[in-house]
Amino acid sequence: MAKILMVLGAVLLALGTLWHFFPGALNWFGKLPGDINIKTEYSQVFIPITSMLIVSAVLSLLMYFFRH
Repeated sequence: MAKILMVLGAVLLALGTLWHFFPGALNWFGKLPGDINIKTEYSQVFIPITSMLIVSAVLSLLMYFFRH
């Protein structure tokens, strides 16, 4: 469990540093084909299906590599 928390902290630190020094580096996230964005005059619904599939795949790979 401690190893997982350390890896998660390192990943969050790396993403935060990337976002700080390169603010436009993650603009693609949430705008992928398959992400649903419905805007009407009075409301907006955003369903990031493809983005969350990518996050899930990356986290699954990280968990697999650090557990074996």
